[in-house]
Amino acid sequence: MVDQNVVERIEQDIKNNDVVLYMKGTPVFPQCGFSAAVVQVLSHTGVKFKGVNILEDPGLRQGLKEYSNWPTFPQLYVKGELVGGCDIVREMYESGELQTLLADKGVATAA
Repeated sequence: MVDQNVVERIEQDIKNNDVVLYMKGTPVFPQCGFSAAVVQVLSHTGVKFKGVNILEDPGLRQGLKEYSNWPTFPQLYVKGELVGGCDIVREMYESGELQTLLADKGVATAA
């Protein structure tokens, strides 16, 4: 059972920010290669995003796995919707799908 406070925190994050990346480390100092790769993709698209370090809060880390039904990190959310992890985000970026998704959702990018 997911802690209700954790669920509320996740829902606040994804409601109040167009793009949220739950990651290991921070956007400035990623703590794993997968998180670093997604930060790099998001930086290339020029999208503003909120990075949340799941290593600082084991309850959040576990709660997110249950909330999203996705076992690994990073997890990228766009407009409240789980997009996926590193491989999915990278493939979507390379095919142009990520840029289309951001545009369709009305998320501003520098590209």
